Amino acid sequence: MTVRLTVAQALVRFLSVQYSERDGERQKLFAGCFGIFGHGNVAGLGQALLQAELEDPTALPYILARNEQAMVHSASAFARAKDRLQIYACTASIGPGSTNMVTGAALATVNRLPVLILPSDVFATRVASPVLQELESFSAGDVSVNDAFRPVSRYFDRVWRPEQLPSALLNAMRVLTDPVETGAVTIALPQDVQAEAYDWPEELFAERTWYVARPLPEASIVEKAAELIRSAERPLIVAGGGVAYSQAQDALRAFAEATGIPVAESQAGKGSLRYDHPQSVGAVGSTGTTAANALARDADLVIGIGTRYGDFTTASRTAFLNPGVKFVNINVARFDGGKHAGLPVVADAREALVSLGSALGEWSVQRKYTDSATELAKQWDEVVDNHYNPPAEITGQLAEGLLTQGQVLGAVNELSAASDVVVCAAGSMPGDLHKLWRTRDPKGYHVEYGYSCMGYEIAGGLGVRLAAPDRDVFVLVGDGSYLMMSSELVTAVQENVKIIVVLVQNHGFASIGALSESLGSQRFGTAYRKRGADGRLDGDYLPVDLAANVRSFGVEVIDVASRDELEKAIHTAKAANGPIAIHVTTDPLIGSPDSDAWWDVPVSQVSDLDSTRAAATSYEQSKKAQRPYYSPVEGR
Repeated sequence: MTVRLTVAQALVRFLSVQYSERDGERQKLFAGCFGIFGHGNVAGLGQALLQAELEDPTALPYILARNEQAMVHSASAFARAKDRLQIYACTASIGPGSTNMVTGAALATVNRLPVLILPSDVFATRVASPVLQELESFSAGDVSVNDAFRPVSRYFDRVWRPEQLPSALLNAMRVLTDPVETGAVTIALPQDVQAEAYDWPEELFAERTWYVARPLPEASIVEKAAELIRSAERPLIVAGGGVAYSQAQDALRAFAEATGIPVAESQAGKGSLRYDHPQSVGAVGSTGTTAANALARDADLVIGIGTRYGDFTTASRTAFLNPGVKFVNINVARFDGGKHAGLPVVADAREALVSLGSALGEWSVQRKYTDSATELAKQWDEVVDNHYNPPAEITGQLAEGLLTQGQVLGAVNELSAASDVVVCAAGSMPGDLHKLWRTRDPKGYHVEYGYSCMGYEIAGGLGVRLAAPDRDVFVLVGDGSYLMMSSELVTAVQENVKIIVVLVQNHGFASIGALSESLGSQRFGTAYRKRGADGRLDGDYLPVDLAANVRSFGVEVIDVASRDELEKAIHTAKAANGPIAIHVTTDPLIGSPDSDAWWDVPVSQVSDLDSTRAAATSYEQSKKAQRPYYSPVEGR
């Protein structure tokens, strides 16, 4: 039996009956479809989504987005909040609508988050070429702008004929539901093919379940890992995002409590343990705590769990300085398991921790080492207190109406519920959050730091709230990121999706300003100022009223100018029923506590500026500590 549908109608019907299942829990794979319609998809996917909505509004709900890049960010945030077990599709028109999604695709793939991207494409028949917004290639007739998706997608296909759709969709589902291969999946859809009718076999539209596996570790590798742990005196766990996606938090807690091994966290792994757990030493690396970084420097064994060892996590390979340091890498992806010449335990994080705990039996580190780690964490917690509630010598430096960024983070942290979620992505706040935020819930921390994409914050907050409607979502965004992309506030108003936006105004790029100063570039090009009489951008600050801008979207805004006002505003925002914003101005020159760690950003080797020459000398000194981590684990 067959059913006659257009390619777009068949695609929508297929997506609506896909399911994912893990540990016996089954859910619809696609929660819906974000989209912006233009001439490339309005009569194809647009018509198909309308028809589906009229037949069953719950089949594949459509959400009208305002920015193509932003809707992919929302989809990525949703997938992360759902532990990659449920996702969104995104569709846009030909040309700029589609290429706007390329940045979103890169973010999803870097962070290994499943998103289905459906860009419209040129006519397959080429009957009217060149069509509006078509990029003509002088060297190939089958190239379009959508080929830009190839390097940033885990899987790419283009459906030139209706017959190709089933294989493209099945391959897409395979990748989207694979914990190792997942990322952005792009299926380019020529605009004439979208509207073309075809007789489809009915079995294509039967419910289909994609099982998300938990690969078990090889017993001999587990035993080898256990031997390495038993022989270590100062082991350290680095918990990454894989702990969250595997839902291995309970297994990690049990393992840490049984062995006494302290647990440090990457950005993606923050929240793997509560901040006040005896084995928790907080963030590690360039934006880490002094506790975690002190332990990292002396560690003779690093147990990486679900981490890809980004440069911030390893402090550009200067974090682990013990000459004999070894690595045991628990990861579902062999690519990550083999990093730093480590012993790869290729398996699901939860299953690997259970197996490894069983292999270790009653073994634990010496009490002296555990107590030392706990004391270091306690000392850092006191530092956090001083930044949440800075002393008079700090607050006395503030101009009237200004707060420190630490005060803002502290107020939100202390007044939000344990189940609330903080969302951030770029600027100085991700680093401050990594160091200072006290996580109390595994899902309470959502900072995108794989791509660190400016503009992710509001769109990401929308995706998180769609995934977790019972949690309040605090979007912490600086003025720089806000000006990059604030459009999805309109989508939040349209859908009445409550997000609490804490808009921090510091008149420029605070993070890059501080980095520029440390590299001898004197904060050049990082402040929002008018051009002075001498032609330089060092005049008065721009009179931009961001609060008024937010209000223009139909969002309530509370302006605050003191810590007391901020606390009252947070209480008001918590009680609100729809999207709401808090506008606060901070002093960008009062930074966060030092991590005692480094980040490799090259400095000009030749300069007329004294500041740059001094920074270059410091850079060369820091480079001497970098380690290649080539030494193999014995016996492999």
